[in-house]
Amino acid sequence: MYRMLYALILLVEAAAPAASTTAHPLRLSLCEIEYTAKKQVMTINLKLFLTDVNEALIFDPYSKELAFCQPNEPAKADQLLLDYLNKFFYVKANGKKIELRIQRKKLSGEGDNTALWVYFEHKQGQSLTSLEIKNAVFTDLFFDQNNIVYAHINGKSKSLMLNKKTPAHQLTF
Repeated sequence: MYRMLYALILLVEAAAPAASTTAHPLRLSLCEIEYTAKKQVMTINLKLFLTDVNEALIFDPYSKELAFCQPNEPAKADQLLLDYLNKFFYVKANGKKIELRIQRKKLSGEGDNTALWVYFEHKQGQSLTSLEIKNAVFTDLFFDQNNIVYAHINGKSKSLMLNKKTPAHQLTF
């Protein structure tokens, strides 16, 4: 599964140079969820194009105002991001919505293909019997937005493609 994820990331990044200078070529986000009963910690990682984040939060894809992961990142940046994500993204473990708290962020790529990686962790003390994922990020902005989700739960993997028509999916274990 990690090879498939790596191959997809390479495909997205390889397509980047062919893009025009005004926008990245794919309307895509990536989410990876991992959980093992042994560790009792669920990690949620989101990869979002920075231009899309800026468009969603401050209506200017090329704005430097929020300066994510930069020394001049304003204190309000994380809260603006969380407010947006809480409208369009959630994970429910055993029917209970997980409160999202940013553990860390990082930038990768360059230019229009710069990605903002956002990492979350959640202590999941009881066995995981169901997982509901809603990922409708940027579907309010782009009709062709697709959101890939990989769920790795206790050694088993599942991949999902969520979008405006199908924003959520439930897995049972």
